Amino acid sequence: MREADLRSRLDAHLGHAFALMWAQTHVLGSLNQRTVDQALAAGVPCKEVWRAAWAELELPDVHR
Repeated sequence: MREADLRSRLDAHLGHAFALMWAQTHVLGSLNQRTVDQALAAGVPCKEVWRAAWAELELPDVHR
């Protein structure tokens, strides 16, 4: 998965503006207390970041 795919999925579920804010401010425990943006900057693979976001947002399995 590429970062563009991750951002697109977040946009689809949260809306573009909220997805940007959520990625900057929402801390995910499964990403070692980092936001999406911090995890990506630290080199965490996009697929791992998406799985953490998917779980946090409690999305259906079909979107995993």
